[in-house]
Amino acid sequence: MARCKICGKESEEISESIGVCVDCLRKGHLEFSLKSHKGFRERIGLPAKPPKGGVKCSICVNECKISDVGYCRVWINSNGLRPKYGFDKAELFYYLDPHPTNCVAEPVCPERNHVGFYNLAVFFYACNLDCLFCQNIEHKTSHGPVVPINELVKVALDRRITCVCFFGGDPAPYSPFAIRLSREILRRRRIRICWETNGLENPRIMRKIAKISRESEGIVKIDWKAYTPEVYEALTGVNGEKAIERIKENVRIVKEEGAELVVSTLVVPHYIDEVEVGGIVDYIASVDRNIPYILLAFHPEHLMKDIPTTSYEQMEKLVRIAKKKLKRVFVGNPWLLHFKQNPQR
Repeated sequence: MARCKICGKESEEISESIGVCVDCLRKGHLEFSLKSHKGFRERIGLPAKPPKGGVKCSICVNECKISDVGYCRVWINSNGLRPKYGFDKAELFYYLDPHPTNCVAEPVCPERNHVGFYNLAVFFYACNLDCLFCQNIEHKTSHGPVVPINELVKVALDRRITCVCFFGGDPAPYSPFAIRLSREILRRRRIRICWETNGLENPRIMRKIAKISRESEGIVKIDWKAYTPEVYEALTGVNGEKAIERIKENVRIVKEEGAELVVSTLVVPHYIDEVEVGGIVDYIASVDRNIPYILLAFHPEHLMKDIPTTSYEQMEKLVRIAKKKLKRVFVGNPWLLHFKQNPQR
């Protein structure tokens, strides 16, 4: 049973990596979580925070000023700002994922019933966040193949493939590569292009992403981690106020461009509660009540292995809140849910 280092509250759902309960977190007690981010990133040789001493990068909301390497480890300053493998290659791995896939948007995916066909899944070894619960931490602790655009274009010509999904990590740091790749594929054949992203891209980039998905009848899936700046920053390591404002802006951009939009939230035990989901839902509803919203069950990973999976009780409460404002609410990974023996907040 963990104890909040500020108020003394006890709960099995308080993570040592955050150090405090959600109420104390919202009061600004970020010192323990930021120490966890700093310690992990320094151990693997990455900047503890978005750097502020060099050439400005505008790819995402972090707006690193890079003298050596950016927060995402993709963008470097080497006689000017550029991706470390240039603009024609990216560190990634790809595979064919048979339909129906475990895609975040599976409940509303047009391809979910196309058995015998495939999604081309493109996993980028990059991310502009540092989530304490990261489900794919290998993108930071190891390296993947460096793949040229033309190789992926050739793979995408396989007629068994009906869609491409960029994920990771996150596609944001490699968004110029992914946008160019998408256009090269669409010049040759009609195929859905989808994105699973944290939504922190430069708005000009997000507009290009949305246009590609609209034209190809794909989906933009934005993973909205938390609503209050303090909780967002504790979980992800980046400026919460800037991140949330950027997500709001990009949600509107995707809708303005006419692309299919899905928003998801990982229901981290204790920390993603009715305040967080209520704020996210209110904003989504102000844009369009028909936007699908996926609440994802949590599995303990990375620095948050010390807390349990999401409980049925927590998920049920959040689904009720979401359904009051939104028309299309779904639960992802329901097999991970558990019943609490001694219900507590």
